[in-house]
Amino acid sequence: MSEEIEEQQPESSFDVARLAGIVRRRHLQFLIPLFIGWVAIWGSSWFLPARYKSSTLILVEQPTMPKNYVEPNVTDNLQDRLQSITQQILSRTRLLLIIDKLHLYAGEHRPLTPDDKVALVRKNIDIDLVRDPQNQAITAFRVSFSAADPNIAQQVTGELTNLFIDENMRVREQQSEQTTEFIQQQLDSARSSLADQDAKVRAFQSAHEGALPSQQASNLTILSGLQSQLQNEQDALNAANQQRVYTQSLIDQYRATQGTARTATGAPIGLAAIDDQLQKLQAQLADLSARYTDRYPEVQQVKDQIARTQKERDQLLASLKNKSHDQDDQTQAVTVPGENSALLQLQSQLRANQVEVSNRQQAIASLTARINTYQARLSDEPAVEQQLADLTRGYEQSKHNFDDLMQKENDSQMATSMEQMQEGERFTMIDPPSLPLKPDFPNRLKMCGAGLGVGFALGVLLVAGLEFFDDRMHSEKEIQNLLPLAVIAEVPAVVTASDVLKEKRRMVLGWVAAGVVFFSILAGTAVSYLRG
Repeated sequence: MSEEIEEQQPESSFDVARLAGIVRRRHLQFLIPLFIGWVAIWGSSWFLPARYKSSTLILVEQPTMPKNYVEPNVTDNLQDRLQSITQQILSRTRLLLIIDKLHLYAGEHRPLTPDDKVALVRKNIDIDLVRDPQNQAITAFRVSFSAADPNIAQQVTGELTNLFIDENMRVREQQSEQTTEFIQQQLDSARSSLADQDAKVRAFQSAHEGALPSQQASNLTILSGLQSQLQNEQDALNAANQQRVYTQSLIDQYRATQGTARTATGAPIGLAAIDDQLQKLQAQLADLSARYTDRYPEVQQVKDQIARTQKERDQLLASLKNKSHDQDDQTQAVTVPGENSALLQLQSQLRANQVEVSNRQQAIASLTARINTYQARLSDEPAVEQQLADLTRGYEQSKHNFDDLMQKENDSQMATSMEQMQEGERFTMIDPPSLPLKPDFPNRLKMCGAGLGVGFALGVLLVAGLEFFDDRMHSEKEIQNLLPLAVIAEVPAVVTASDVLKEKRRMVLGWVAAGVVFFSILAGTAVSYLRG
């Protein structure tokens, strides 16, 4: 039964009825801290000393002369230059001049030292950069100063603006002149270095007249021709060697075939007889293999006889090849006249190839000697060429540096003239420093909103704390959640006329308090907006 009751109970979620009950019970505990917090913050804004802020916008104008014609010789990093100018303007010496000129902080209740005055001025100065939303480049910056007197704020802002404009012009002109002077010093040093390099090159050419690299072209041409001839001779020698090897192989084959002579009855002897025997044995082996397996005795015998015959043939070929050079007379006696003539022709061709090889080898040796001679002549030229190249390289580098510095000097002088004529990048004041009519601090409208937020937070914290420590039950639902069983019947509350009247008075008092707080905050906001 208890499990069914637990399942019937709704899950915990945002209870609107409970929230409405808290509002009905705790509205006064919420409104009173809300009103007190708002009054404390907003009321204090009327007792704080007023500060007036004067500001002006300074535009960063680009050079009127295009960079294609005159390239500025001042750093293009405007942010770094502006930071440097700001540090110079906010220096103790510059600020003391402004303080003494405008008699700042002269009416203070307690005497201030110069360092205290400088610290107060720096604290009241604001510099805000204005950037291009596309490329984030600085297009302008705003200079502001806060003071108790609006006229003083306007005057100090004007002084700071003039300092920024004048200091930027002075810094750019000074940097441009220093750049030009530095380039001129480097140009003088480059001119002296170029003269020294030119003197060294002339002295070297006079000392090595006749052995200069200018003669290398003719030597290289002759050497290239000799190397081409050598290559042709080597190619011809390779061809002659190949022809000799081929002719020798023909002679060896011809002599080997001399063993095919026949007997008086016409039967072949020697190598031919062995070849005929091998053919017969192979035919016999093929016939036996078609009818029997390899293990058949006759097949094994034929295979052994073929192996012995093949070995005899190889031995006969080796013997004929080794004795071919010693049997020229015997071969001529055995062969027929036609075969003897062919062998003599091959031998004659072989001797001609040997003579050609010898001649080619002599020509190659002669060309190699001549090539070595010209290479020996050229062996001394790299040292002279290296020395001359080092001197020439130094001269060319010095000349390049001199020409580059000469061009830079001309460009820098034009850029300096442009800065002196105030045609470079400059600061321009768009609007004069404004005379503030309303105080910048305290901002009563903002403090009114801040007080409303603080009062709201105090009210919420107080109501939450009271609800957290309140252990009473204020609704039937809370009672039902504590009971283990379902409620069958309820006893209605007995409400008297005095209870109804008391509840109406509480409601009226709550609405009156809410109206007072609401209209008070609304009125305070309107006054803050109108009077600043």
